[in-house]
Amino acid sequence: MAFHHLSVLRNETVRALVGDVTGVYVDCTLGGGGHSFALAELLAPEATIIGLDQDGDAVAAASERMKNVPCRFIPVRRNFRYLGETLDELGIDRADGIMFDLGVSSYQLDTPERGFSYQHDGPLDMRMDTNGRKNARDVVNTYSEADLYRIIKDYGEERWAGRIANFIVTARQEAPISRTEELVRIIKKAVPAGARKDGPHPAKRTFQAIRIEVNEELAILKEAVETAAERLKPGGRIAVITFHSLEDRIAKQTLKRLAANCICPPDMPVCTCGHRAVLKVSGKAVSPSADELTANPRARSAKLRTGPRI
Repeated sequence: MAFHHLSVLRNETVRALVGDVTGVYVDCTLGGGGHSFALAELLAPEATIIGLDQDGDAVAAASERMKNVPCRFIPVRRNFRYLGETLDELGIDRADGIMFDLGVSSYQLDTPERGFSYQHDGPLDMRMDTNGRKNARDVVNTYSEADLYRIIKDYGEERWAGRIANFIVTARQEAPISRTEELVRIIKKAVPAGARKDGPHPAKRTFQAIRIEVNEELAILKEAVETAAERLKPGGRIAVITFHSLEDRIAKQTLKRLAANCICPPDMPVCTCGHRAVLKVSGKAVSPSADELTANPRARSAKLRTGPRI
């Protein structure tokens, strides 16, 4: 399957990000190159775009898409947790703009062999980095019932997390669970029929939770956003697109902290923390337009948060 992905909030993101048209910009979640390509259209030939992605298919697809852009493009197959190390290796001290698009690509969701989808049968995998050691099969078949409950409850915000964890553990005693279709059947049995009538697919939240666990998505987000803020030039801008409440809460709180001149407890009479704001951010996130939602319903939960380095 060809790598296909509709970049969410593309125009809003690049307009908010671009300042110096000859500067250095980092796309920490390269995907198919949609945002990077839109950036390149606004930049001068002297500019540089660095694209990070841990998915080899994404890096290959984006490199093909970007091969004729006028500015310099540097693709790097690496997780954005290594943003600082990547800039150091390239001899770049600070960037003019750094962006994160935290959604799973349509290609990953729609390719059964990647194991992300609860709507297509495939091997239980869910690794964004196909060289990664841990996959969804490992999580489903080796985690304790308590740990499965924790990740499904915390990362999936799933009401029926206890029943789902119990049903998974019971089912795997008969035979290992190796296919997405098998896991979907188990989840449907665990979720009461009445609860399956309305709302999203009954497996959606559990699949989200397992994907987050496999790829350590939330564990690295706060540190990555902080690193991005540190590596911006004065006036350089950060942009973060989130897709579910957990990652948006982390992004919002991290950006709020970076924009605060004091992080002491509210009851402290005098500031003793010494913290100083490094960003200026708006409290209100940007959401997709009605036209974009019509063209791409998967964008409905997206939120864009931006701000300049002070």
